[in-house]
Amino acid sequence: MPSPTPRSQPSPPLDKSPAALFERVFDRLRLSRPRPIFEVEFRPFTGLRSQIALRDGCARVRLSDLLRSAPPIVLEGLAEILLCQLYRYRASPEARECYLAWTYHSEVRRRVEALRRARARLRLLPPRGEHFDLEEIFLSLNRRFFNGELPPCRLGWSLRAAETVLGRYDPAHRAIIISRKLDAASVPRYVVEYLVFHEMLHARFPLQHRGGRRVIHSREFRVAEKAFPHYHQARGRLKHAFA
Repeated sequence: MPSPTPRSQPSPPLDKSPAALFERVFDRLRLSRPRPIFEVEFRPFTGLRSQIALRDGCARVRLSDLLRSAPPIVLEGLAEILLCQLYRYRASPEARECYLAWTYHSEVRRRVEALRRARARLRLLPPRGEHFDLEEIFLSLNRRFFNGELPPCRLGWSLRAAETVLGRYDPAHRAIIISRKLDAASVPRYVVEYLVFHEMLHARFPLQHRGGRRVIHSREFRVAEKAFPHYHQARGRLKHAFA
């Protein structure tokens, strides 16, 4: 009588915990380092923020709670990026492209911006400064260059007189912030106008993503920017004053 064919033992269920995921990615990378104990937590950050730190054989990982719903392959890509960052290796292009493709998805960007509006408080000074009124400048530029069709933005001067970031556009709050360093009698009006105009163009031409690459200043953006009458003078003045 033939002996019964032995049944193959079922594979144990895959541990889907975040810590186990980091362990699997660590082993796959073959980093020639002792595998640390992973402590992975999701935190209520204001955006897609991730942190990793190694101490006494324990790798503490803090991930944005937005990543809870990310597909496992995306979390694996992020795990590889963080581990390579920790051990000073170069992450594979596949890991970077996979993670960035997910973060650049329109639905994910909407969730990030909604979360920033809910969690991040935007603090700025009123638009009417001592020498320039940003609201008046915005309305004037909107009429001259956008046919008055650009939706209103929140405007204000920065709390600090920053010299590195002179202007920025916050898409989550739809706000334009200009460094109050420029609210001075020594600054020509066209310089402030140029900075407001530049940030208005960010509202008009949002951030683009092409093949896993961020395009902040698209070709359309650059062409439109050069239509500003004092484009070269303003950029020259800013470069000379704040280089």
